Parts: sequence; structure tokens; C-alpha cells
Amino acid sequence: MRQCYVKLQDLVPYQVAWEQQRSLVAERLLNPELDDVLLLLEHPPVYTLGTGSSEDFLKFDPQESKWELYRTERGGEVTYHCPGQLVAYPILNLHYYRQDLHWYLRQLEEVIIRVVAQYGLEGKRISGLTGVWIKGYKVAAIAIKVKRWITMHGFALNVCPDLEGFSRIVPCGIPDKPVGSLSQFLPDLQVETVRQDILIAFAEVFGVDLIHK
Repeated sequence: MRQCYVKLQDLVPYQVAWEQQRSLVAERLLNPELDDVLLLLEHPPVYTLGTGSSEDFLKFDPQESKWELYRTERGGEVTYHCPGQLVAYPILNLHYYRQDLHWYLRQLEEVIIRVVAQYGLEGKRISGLTGVWIKGYKVAAIAIKVKRWITMHGFALNVCPDLEGFSRIVPCGIPDKPVGSLSQFLPDLQVETVRQDILIAFAEVFGVDLIHK
């Protein structure tokens, strides 16, 4: 069973977590035999764009706005991160799993689907789109970057965030699919509970032995 080190963090500025990912990826490009890593954290309010994202999906002027905004190397369109949303950044060497990006995206969705099933909720996929929906609400966004089969970026699961920040964008560039959170269906659900369930589901789906750092 492949080992994957887990680094649990609380509220981490986006720039800091981004640099952590880049450093971990760079190390593994030099030495592909290094163990995998899973970063699991929350971010202060921040907007991020994918490498090819259109600023047409922003409802504010990025030159004049007070909102923090980054354009990254991941795929996908604009999204929003904030406290109450759990963000997972797996740094995996897909040579040890499957060298198939479609498979990898579906595995990330499967992690979310298994997590929400623990609470009696049915997470669904929508054909042609990436992410997980519950009763028509998108509760998890997924966007990745893979270089020489080393992954970075990952998924964001809305547990109990303030969703107001999503009103300033067209989330993921999808105008007709509302964003939701688990707390809409389970008002008492806590981030810490979901954090532990993500770890369990991730280990099951990817078949790894999680080691806490």
C-alpha cells in the first residue's frame, strides 16, 4: 500500500498554500520516489482563476477591487474559497495509480460522494461537468494541474461557508447551476467532522496508507 503524508492545517493564506504545493511538486519532479502528500485546509476569502479562465465571469473589476484574486496554473474557471470550505490539495504521482486524468477527476468526485453519503446525502455527477451536486446545488468544485503525472490543486467542499462571496462571480463559469453547502441540508455539521471523513474516504478511494505529519 502506497504511503501518503497528511498535513492538516487550519486557515492558510492562498499564496502560502500555493507555494507549498509548488515546492512539493518540484521535489517530486526531481525525485519521483518521494511519498505522496495530502494538504487539507481552509482559506481566508479569495478568488482564483484557472490558467485559461475568462475574467468575463467576474462581477467586479479586478483592477479596482478589494478582493484578493490569483490566476493559477490549474484548469477550470473562477472559483471562491473562504472559511467553512475544506480544500484538499493532493500531491500524487499518478505513475503509481493510473496515468489517466479523466480517471483522476472521477476519483476526486468519488471521495466527495462517499463523504456526503456518510450524512445520508446523495452526491451526484453531471455529465460533461466536473464536481459534485446535491439536489441541484454544487457543493464541491474540482480543478487540477498535472505535470509529468504529478498532481496539484484539487477539490473544495462547501461545508458551512458564507456563500455570499459566490455572488460576485459566475462560479466555475456555469450560470445556471447554483452553489450550495452541506449546512443547507445539515445545519449542525462541523468542519472538523467532515475533515476526518475526507481522510477516510480519500484513503479508501486511492488505496493509500495515510500518515499524519
